[in-house]
Amino acid sequence: MTSQHAHNETHDTQDTADAITRDPVCGMTVDPNADKPSAEHDGHLYHFCSQGCHDKFVAKPNDYIKATDPVCGMSVERATAKYMAKLDGERFYFCSEGCQHKFEARPEDYLGVRPAAKAMPEGTQYTCPMHPEIVEDKPGDCPKCGMALEPMSPSADSGPNPELVDFRRRLWIMGPLAAAVFVLEMGAHIGLPVAEWIGPKAFLWLQFALATPVLWFARPFFVRGWKSVVNVSPNMWTLIALGTLAAYLFSLAGLLVPGIFPAEMLNEHGLPPVYFEASAVILVLVLVGQIMELTAREKTGDAIRALMDLAPKTARRVGENGDEDVPLDQVQTGDKLRVRPGETVPVDGVVAEGSSAIDESMITGEPVPVEKTQGDAVTGGTLNKQGSFVMEAQAVGSETTLSRIVEMVGKAQRSRAPIQGLADRVSLYFVPAVVICAILAFIAWLAFGPSPALGYATVAAVSVLIIACPCALGLATPMSVMVGTGRGASAGVLIRDAEALERFAKVDTLIVDKTGTLTEGKPALTDVIADGASEDEVKSLAAALERGSEHPLAEAIVQGAEDAPKLDAEGFEAVTGKGVTGRVDGAQIALGNAALMEQIGADTSAQSDTVERLQSDGKTAMYLARDGKVIGVIAVADRIKETTADAIRALHDEGLRIVMATGDSEGTARAVARELGIDEVHAGVSPEDKAALVEKLRKDGASVAMAGDGVNDAPALAAADVGIAMGTGADVAVESAGLTLVKGDLTGIVRARRLAEGVMRNIRQNLFFAFAYNTAGVPIAAGVLYPVFGVLLSPVIAALAMSFSSVSVIGNALRLRRLKL
Repeated sequence: MTSQHAHNETHDTQDTADAITRDPVCGMTVDPNADKPSAEHDGHLYHFCSQGCHDKFVAKPNDYIKATDPVCGMSVERATAKYMAKLDGERFYFCSEGCQHKFEARPEDYLGVRPAAKAMPEGTQYTCPMHPEIVEDKPGDCPKCGMALEPMSPSADSGPNPELVDFRRRLWIMGPLAAAVFVLEMGAHIGLPVAEWIGPKAFLWLQFALATPVLWFARPFFVRGWKSVVNVSPNMWTLIALGTLAAYLFSLAGLLVPGIFPAEMLNEHGLPPVYFEASAVILVLVLVGQIMELTAREKTGDAIRALMDLAPKTARRVGENGDEDVPLDQVQTGDKLRVRPGETVPVDGVVAEGSSAIDESMITGEPVPVEKTQGDAVTGGTLNKQGSFVMEAQAVGSETTLSRIVEMVGKAQRSRAPIQGLADRVSLYFVPAVVICAILAFIAWLAFGPSPALGYATVAAVSVLIIACPCALGLATPMSVMVGTGRGASAGVLIRDAEALERFAKVDTLIVDKTGTLTEGKPALTDVIADGASEDEVKSLAAALERGSEHPLAEAIVQGAEDAPKLDAEGFEAVTGKGVTGRVDGAQIALGNAALMEQIGADTSAQSDTVERLQSDGKTAMYLARDGKVIGVIAVADRIKETTADAIRALHDEGLRIVMATGDSEGTARAVARELGIDEVHAGVSPEDKAALVEKLRKDGASVAMAGDGVNDAPALAAADVGIAMGTGADVAVESAGLTLVKGDLTGIVRARRLAEGVMRNIRQNLFFAFAYNTAGVPIAAGVLYPVFGVLLSPVIAALAMSFSSVSVIGNALRLRRLKL
């Protein structure tokens, strides 16, 4: 169990005031002043999110008043608990933030034996994260690599990755044992001559006793190695299994039957060298790497959960007997649902009564709330900003736009082939070559070697396998990635995994969203053009009207006029679809489009060219009239970020083709593209269209990166070769991306490109070091120098060569800390 699954579903309440009111039954936060059910018990008033929770409490109040902190055991009032977490559908309450963090980090430490996770829905299929072509109808192991199969269907309440849980538990046992046997072997060099204290033979038996459990708990690696042989797909697991097992069996033979070894291999106590610590330490290092990899892969599920969390848990259904809160999965097509200000639209539908302004940025990516009146479509997951309305549900469950986006993200993540590293590609030939070499060396020494032939043959074969043991190979990629990600973080570039780096180094096409990526992501007052009045006067009059307006652009105009004198309006009136009117300083003022000006009889001919020019630049232009005469024009737009132009030029210099894909209008998109010199524009695109554009470019042979910051970008981010999220954007965009720019600065893509190229170059160098020593050492270990020089490479020298290659790999990877970006 990990903190990803023991998540805090009320995190947004924890930085507020200490006084929190919760529904004691379901744990949801409740506004005490809202029109919600309540009940009194023992002098205390309890508030509930729905009538159902109220009825459960009234029936058995003692079941819901208090809870026990699972960490410290203290009693906690459920209705006022500030800290709460949810795990496997059950809520846990805590006395302090410290207890909550401890629980979220390792819930299994405080829950003991838990019931099995809820069964997956019928028909769920399972696939291998490393071999997506493997699809099974039930959980199990991949027939190619032995990894645990994972469910293909996205789930908001999916349990923890059982393989990750298992590996973490194994590490708690294997880590201390491997450390102990390593300290024992190295003791003579650090002032701990344990062998002298307890005797050479007992010393070896102690190492054996410590190392053997490590191999036992590492048996999943040996299973994978065995399956790689059975399926004729040699890979890194083949090397790990052969190398560590050879070192262990060689040591075991030296412990049990030292007489089979040549005399020159024995020490003064008649014992050969042993390598128990090598096999144990290598296995633990490999296990740590696997845990890091599984943890990173686990985060792909966060994107699905972030999307699903956009939908509310309940909806307010309008019935004959009044409004009723019902679970979302009970909403049916045709139901009438009430949505109040500040609430999330529960499902897709149309407005049946009332009007409002809805923030659709989480779906469309556009920052300006959209006015909705009767008959207009609304989308589940969007936020109702102003006004209350009744909607008719038209798409529910898996048919909603949000659910389709969830499915698209899940499908894109499954279809992305996992990284096929250079190590695996070289191992395809290296592994069989090493095994053949060891077999040939054993046969040659057994047939032609001096007495004892079996001893010499065993030493030669084991030396070949030990020198080829993939310690450096296992470190080559993770060391470069670890150092590279640290370097990237200092430059504002966060990397999710090595796959993103490898892919981004090869990218030739970059797709960018407009809002929040190229622009600031919120409207601002950009132009004030006065005609018959001063600019301050125009701003003051416009702001006076907009202070009483609920129009989505009103806030931008009011903020833009903060430096102008403040005036008050009387008789304010909003003219739907046209603008606003009112009286200011005794004059009749109107602010709106040409239709409003025509309605009040104002002549716009003198300013029409100016308005058309502003609109061609992608701005929303409005006339301002006083007593029936136009005295100015103001414009509002989503401004381009200051760094965007330089970033686009730098990306062009890097050889990237820039494509804009936005849900905004054609005119606005082309105006921005023209100013920035973008190569290709796709406007008015939906989330589905963005993902389809990515697929089309990839089919045409392009290597595609996608940069965006909204929920609408998530499917395209997941479908692209590399997704790049602006850190200032939606959580789901960040979770769907391979790279994240912390500061939302587009120039970070240039830094990310240089980082990716530097890390991949470093990985190739590391792999060269890892294989060069092995390639040079294998023939020597096999005994090619013995006929001429009488030199037979000892397993000790083989182990030293292996260690030296590891040191080279680590030292080379550390150079990335000084990489210039």
